[in-house]
Amino acid sequence: MNLTDPRISRLITLIRACLPPPPGARRIALALTFGVACHAMFAAGVLAMIIAMYFGLSASFGTVPWPWAAFANAALIIQFPLAHSVLLTGPGARFLARAMPGPNGKTLVTTTYAIIASAQLLALFALWTPSGIIWWQAEGAALWIITALYSTAWLLLLKASFDAGTEVQSGALGWMSLLARIRPVFPDMPTLGLFRIIRQPIYVAFALTLWTVPIWTPDQLVLAISFTAYCLLAPQLKERRFAARYGDRFDRYKNTVPYVLPRSTRAKDNSRAQ
Repeated sequence: MNLTDPRISRLITLIRACLPPPPGARRIALALTFGVACHAMFAAGVLAMIIAMYFGLSASFGTVPWPWAAFANAALIIQFPLAHSVLLTGPGARFLARAMPGPNGKTLVTTTYAIIASAQLLALFALWTPSGIIWWQAEGAALWIITALYSTAWLLLLKASFDAGTEVQSGALGWMSLLARIRPVFPDMPTLGLFRIIRQPIYVAFALTLWTVPIWTPDQLVLAISFTAYCLLAPQLKERRFAARYGDRFDRYKNTVPYVLPRSTRAKDNSRAQ
């Protein structure tokens, strides 16, 4: 393990700042409460997504009668990308800062955001009303191969999240900064790991999880198409924020690293030659 790697050194610095935390019983209690809520909700949302998609959304807890279930499911699909994108805007960030009354709301923004996003995922996959139709189900060797691909897609998503900044992606930055009584320090523009290959590895890995499932239903197809479109379009809003924040530095990165499809070795060599 390279402790000088900024992805790791940031975590170590944050953890050290929390051990032991500065005095303040109410602050400590608030930070730990948000931390437990954040990571419990995060685990529940991700686990619900992994399990539900593995079975092609063929089983869940939704009980809305058809055809009304189609509208309920559509609302569940729309609510995640809509709120996910709105909360990343300036007004969205201000809303998150005010979501927790008092002076600590701004510090807890990343944690509050992670709680909301995780709750959205949990709602989507736990409250989905299945159509009851199964088009295709992998068996035998095909099941093992597709399961391996599905697992790989999730590992890529985990790696991309680490490369982008584990403390932000998991929501830990907010509550740990409050616990340590320090100002949250956000990671620099990500350029390491998978970000050396493409600019949007998180969205690409997320899209891969949608298409590597062993059971295919109309439900899974609708979800896969909807969220793949989101994964292709939403990063453009993110890149506008990066362009405003990092200026020429992001422009150079953008001109060197492709959006979502890796370049061939020959294309990379030609780019460097130019």
